[in-house]
Amino acid sequence: MISLGGVMGLAVVRELHERRVPASPDEVAAFETDAFSGFVLARASAGLSDSTIRNDTGHLEQMRSWFGRPLWEMQPPDADRYFGVVLRGAAKGTRLAKAQSLSTYFAFLDLRLRAEIYALMGRALQCPLDEINRPRGRADIGLRIPPGDDEVGALFDGWRGDLVSCRKFAPTARSYVAARLIALIGLRVNEVRMLDVADLRWELGRFGKLHVRFGKGSQGSGPRERVTPLINGADRLLRWYIEDVWACFGDDYTRPGAPLFPSERHHPDGTAMRISCDGLRRGLAEAVAGHLPDWTDRLTPHALRHYCASQLYRSGMDLIAIQELLGHWWIATTMRYVHVLKTHVEDSWIAGQQRAAERWEGLLS
Repeated sequence: MISLGGVMGLAVVRELHERRVPASPDEVAAFETDAFSGFVLARASAGLSDSTIRNDTGHLEQMRSWFGRPLWEMQPPDADRYFGVVLRGAAKGTRLAKAQSLSTYFAFLDLRLRAEIYALMGRALQCPLDEINRPRGRADIGLRIPPGDDEVGALFDGWRGDLVSCRKFAPTARSYVAARLIALIGLRVNEVRMLDVADLRWELGRFGKLHVRFGKGSQGSGPRERVTPLINGADRLLRWYIEDVWACFGDDYTRPGAPLFPSERHHPDGTAMRISCDGLRRGLAEAVAGHLPDWTDRLTPHALRHYCASQLYRSGMDLIAIQELLGHWWIATTMRYVHVLKTHVEDSWIAGQQRAAERWEGLLS
């Protein structure tokens, strides 16, 4: 039984949607800044990488700039205009990324600051994206058809020939080895860039292994380490590079943090800087333009990674091993890399033709 005092206490509870005196503009601005900082800290606490957090905050800042008011004031009609008019012609991946950032931000506000927002602004929180206006689709990678063995062979044969007469041997050889390494064992360009000399572990396995410390994590969760065997001739390539090329950059290979792929530039203390991803992409692009012009602007480091998966699949390596080599979280991702080589449709067609021929033979006999 509820006491009279309890009933009286319930009687003074305010209606949820009761209008209140809004906070001052300065109070709202300060609260918005604190809320945004709290969101960034919460995402960092969840283990997301800095780049993922920057992407989310960038999307939110763009939407805030367009809206002109705190995002918690955004209503479904506002989201309709933003995603249906402003982003109407944007790429599907862009629309999905912005929608995900907005939904995540509202989930944070709902879990952490719903009561404070109502107390300060008298506003009941509501995410402006719902089942009606939420952008549809998935940002999966598109179909990529890698170059063939003859084309990749022509590229690297021509590039290797350049080493004899090029103006700068060390930078050309470095870019050649980095691109060749991607084609042989399927590393990502940033994984190659972040390798140190100490990550070469010749004593491990049958061919030696690379300690890939900056592998891509799932859904922006941060670097995921793995150990990659130097198969497919990668061991011979790196031995030549270490013995005949690396010393040309003027660094000490025993120095902790010495990059495996240095830049021509040096730190004030004389140690070599690390080559940038753009530098590696630029070296490949120049070689493609010179030796495989039909693939200009199409043969990127990631296309070489697809080529690696395809080449290993053709040679008989099973999907699980390719998944582990490439550092994929899901086997479905690896299957997309080798999709163009699957022959189950052709095999089914051939089997059907054989069955039809057998039936005709029975009728004619």
